[in-house]
Amino acid sequence: MTTATEKDTVTAKMPSVAPGLLLGLGLGGFIDGIVMHEILQWHHMVSHVDDYPTDTVAGLEVNVLADGFFHAATWLLVWAGTITTLVSWRRGRLAPSWSFHIGLLLTGWGIFNVVEGVIDHHVLQIHHVRDDLGGPLVWDIGFLVFGAFLVAAGWLLHRRGVRAMAGTVSAETLTA
Repeated sequence: MTTATEKDTVTAKMPSVAPGLLLGLGLGGFIDGIVMHEILQWHHMVSHVDDYPTDTVAGLEVNVLADGFFHAATWLLVWAGTITTLVSWRRGRLAPSWSFHIGLLLTGWGIFNVVEGVIDHHVLQIHHVRDDLGGPLVWDIGFLVFGAFLVAAGWLLHRRGVRAMAGTVSAETLTA
């Protein structure tokens, strides 16, 4: 027969990495869209496509619509990160430490930059970091380097958080 204290004992599990990565992907997309598309107005989603020039009303309408779909996708990533956070906690996972979580946010942001930079800037060439310049390659490469830096720095910070939290979680729950 189990006692009340044995029955009420909850085994703590390490935090999930999914919430931080999803939130990082979504928030990284929001930063890109808000800063580069709206505040600096360096580019829009399809601003390098000849059929949709940003110097015509019709072209700008298509670009703003594409930006809206992009923001909707990043919003869904943030929602997915929020939902996976709540699901993780309800399943007994610990809340992450600051370094664990911020590291994953930075990693997710960096992954967003690298994937978006490779696909949109180089493969599809639908826009560049600076569409208003004649030679945007340096800006595009700088964007990729910044993304790779975010991935590396974020992952190192996350791993530091994992090591710090490992002391608070028993050895058998680390693999759960």
